[in-house]
Amino acid sequence: MKLLKTLTCLVFISLTNTVMAFEQSVLVFGDSLSASYNIATENGWVTLLEQKLRSSDKSVKFVNASISGETSSGGLVRFEQQVNKTKPTVVILELGANDGLRGFNLTTTRNNLTQMIEISEAQGAKVLLAGIHIPPNYGRTYTRKFDQIFTDLAKREQVSLIPFILEGVATLPALMQNDGLHPNEKGQLVIVDTVHKYLLPML
Repeated sequence: MKLLKTLTCLVFISLTNTVMAFEQSVLVFGDSLSASYNIATENGWVTLLEQKLRSSDKSVKFVNASISGETSSGGLVRFEQQVNKTKPTVVILELGANDGLRGFNLTTTRNNLTQMIEISEAQGAKVLLAGIHIPPNYGRTYTRKFDQIFTDLAKREQVSLIPFILEGVATLPALMQNDGLHPNEKGQLVIVDTVHKYLLPML
């Protein structure tokens, strides 16, 4: 009888550990900066970050729902369904760059990001907002107001913020692809460290 109870206890612990193994999930919802543009998926920062966390005994599963060319409006259309499907612990929201590069209305971008933050929080997920800077193609005023979207949203919605996801990458040609917009494989490694620094306290 005692042996049976011991075996039952061990089975229970084993099953519990299996269930708890991926108790935290991270949904990465972004554009080409997170979709491994022009490089192998296994060399993209999302995959590399998941591996880094697992190697440090963090039980985290990543779901990368990023699409190259995605705008905040396009993302909003599919966001709620993705959140309901994934049920993430944390959402890394990395959208807006394509809005800025195309000169989209800033209020629309801000509202779209706000709605995605609110949808995340309604589902019980924490949000890590990834800020991005754009070239001054549409003038200094537009560029400044675009940059301000992310800091203002983080403060107003009280969510964590990566001030600039390409910090230490964007200004170094050796870390960027020939288009000057997307990080290469070496650049992905820098992004891993940047995102890791802000994500780790949230797990």
